[in-house]
Amino acid sequence: MSITSILRSILFVLAAIGSVAGSVFGQEPAQGPHVEGLIRAAESGEPLAGAYITLVGSGRTAVTHGDGHFHIRVPGSPPWYLKIERLGYGSVLVRVDNRTSASLVEVSLEPAALDVPGLVVIGSMTTRGTDQAPHPVDVLAGEELQRRLQETLAATLAGEPGVTATSMGPATARPVIRGLSGDRVLVLDDGVRVGDVSNSGADHATATDVSAARRVEVLRGPAALLYGGNALGGVVNIIRDEIPTDEVHHFHGTSTLQGRTVNGGVMGSVSALMPLSARVPVRFEFTGRTGGDLDTPEGPLKNTQIDNWSAGAGSAILSNWGSVGAAFRYYQNNYGIPGGFLGGHTEGVRIEMERTSSRARLSLDQPVGPFQSIQGDVAYTWYRHTEIEPPDILGTFFKRQVISGDLVGRHSGITSFTSGAVGLRGAFERHDFAGSLSTPDTRLSTLGLFALEEATLGPFTVEGGLRWDWARSDPLQKDPDSDIGDVRARTFQAASGSFGALWRVTDGVALGGSLARAFRIPDVAELYSEGPHLAAYIYEVGSPDLDTEVGTGFDLFLRLGGDHLRAEVTAFHNRISGYIYPRETGDTSRVQLPIFQFSGEDARLTGFEGLMEWNPWDGLVLSGSTAYVRGSLVDDDLPLPLIPPLQGRVAAHLTKPAWFVRIEGVAAARQDRLGEFEGPTAGYVILNVSAGVRHTIKGRLNALTLTMENATDRIYRNHLSRVKEIMPEAGRGFTITYRVVF
Repeated sequence: MSITSILRSILFVLAAIGSVAGSVFGQEPAQGPHVEGLIRAAESGEPLAGAYITLVGSGRTAVTHGDGHFHIRVPGSPPWYLKIERLGYGSVLVRVDNRTSASLVEVSLEPAALDVPGLVVIGSMTTRGTDQAPHPVDVLAGEELQRRLQETLAATLAGEPGVTATSMGPATARPVIRGLSGDRVLVLDDGVRVGDVSNSGADHATATDVSAARRVEVLRGPAALLYGGNALGGVVNIIRDEIPTDEVHHFHGTSTLQGRTVNGGVMGSVSALMPLSARVPVRFEFTGRTGGDLDTPEGPLKNTQIDNWSAGAGSAILSNWGSVGAAFRYYQNNYGIPGGFLGGHTEGVRIEMERTSSRARLSLDQPVGPFQSIQGDVAYTWYRHTEIEPPDILGTFFKRQVISGDLVGRHSGITSFTSGAVGLRGAFERHDFAGSLSTPDTRLSTLGLFALEEATLGPFTVEGGLRWDWARSDPLQKDPDSDIGDVRARTFQAASGSFGALWRVTDGVALGGSLARAFRIPDVAELYSEGPHLAAYIYEVGSPDLDTEVGTGFDLFLRLGGDHLRAEVTAFHNRISGYIYPRETGDTSRVQLPIFQFSGEDARLTGFEGLMEWNPWDGLVLSGSTAYVRGSLVDDDLPLPLIPPLQGRVAAHLTKPAWFVRIEGVAAARQDRLGEFEGPTAGYVILNVSAGVRHTIKGRLNALTLTMENATDRIYRNHLSRVKEIMPEAGRGFTITYRVVF
């Protein structure tokens, strides 16, 4: 039996664990201040298993088990608000005025085709609905996350307005938000930076997997001061709740199994919470994925196999005063980069990467001076990345270690402010290099201080923040006479700020806008690289004199919301002083690789995004979205490279509590505004079809989804993919996903 067959067998076994493990652990009575509830289906009165309950303002969650009951720990005094979500039903917001068991919270959920927007935590002081955020934000969870689940984070998010993907093969897809990618888009795991090197090369994958995530949040635009500099494009936060935040009274979790015909791939994952005691919850997770070469209408894209797996565990001790907890995660990914580029290997390059991360958190949920709560996080990440040329020659080696600490104090009711936070973040990073890439080992130290405040004044919600950051990049091998310039230590500092406002004009109509100034320091490769990066098939040359990027941008948006219609349209503009990008010099190195040198020039990006969902009659939703961005250099109006073309989606979605059917068309216009080293790509239209069923079996929610992508087997090319020079995107393929919530 082959290794791949063994791995696939293991994945099937792991995916089945969740459906039988619930009977092993009994239920414990609730301890301490809590709310108990019962969730039913309105049409039948039957209890609903697998419903998610979120305590608004704290992020604490619970899941209903087979009899529809839940328990959730509550802080402070009533009232509390619970957001209740379940596949096939409309979500509701419930006010709870007491926590006595005699007044059990009973909620009946109605079937709904057009759901209330989900809750979001990034970029905000408290958990809130996306329709109440003073900046554009998206949430991907539940059925939508299951239907769109792909091998990578970027491919999973690619259907969100303004979000696309760039890649050098299916394993390396990275998110692009409003034309910005790499180091300008922060990717977070439960609010902590992933700490890989995906920002420094098109061939570098993002070292995380979303298969076992509970939800993914996307904040577009430079308005996320809590997460530091570099967020000129936006922030993506993968929420797993690795460190549990609430009491656990019974064993519960999710188990997922997925198969794909387009690459013969299979994925299995299981994540679960179990009580050592009600106040000592333990969470564990395992995910594995394997797949072969991608199948396209013109044949297989060679050397695009992927094999990865990850495992994690976390626990916390909960108390009336707060909690203390820790978590650990291991991630491994081995994948291929196709050959055929100028200077590249005919057979491509193999990449092996590993990441381990550990974190600890202390939360004080009782008032301390002016603060309602204080939270401190310490995290350590170790990352290794090896690029292997045929047959087994070390080409390039990266190693990154990051130690970071965050301290945030949140308050409410000070003067006229509704809520706010002050905090600081410090980090020390060690970057080591080996192989053919001649970048000096470098140490990077950063420190940031911020304050963010929010006030509600009648129909207006305003939010403002300030941040100051300091950073020092220190190469261990200094060389004032280097061919690329004076390789020396550099110190950067900058102030950032944002202001956002939301005006609720009438019930269901809101106007909003935000203005932000963000910054980004040059990364180590942009400053000091000098040598061939063979997996990316380029010769990189840094510029030690590069200065800080400073972006000033604004959003203006209109939101419409109601029982049968929801829409949002946003216009944005972002001007970046000293925008850093690799410019093709026109020369080739001694190993015949094209030479790219990093340079900084002023740039501007302007565009719009739109989303509409209309429920004309029971169960049917017609939807459409569109996004466009125009990126240019300020001085000569020349196009920036790797800017996505005008794109759009239209879909018809028919849903009932027990099943759904969806037909979707995806279109992109021709892109002929080209950077220096790009070629044009033709426009295209592709068709996707999906269907799914949901059923509760022995108290466990089961959901099965079948998707046919590129149903007409259309030949098309993604402008942001370097693979387009060799092969088109994937041909017709079927994906089947089975999930159990237990």
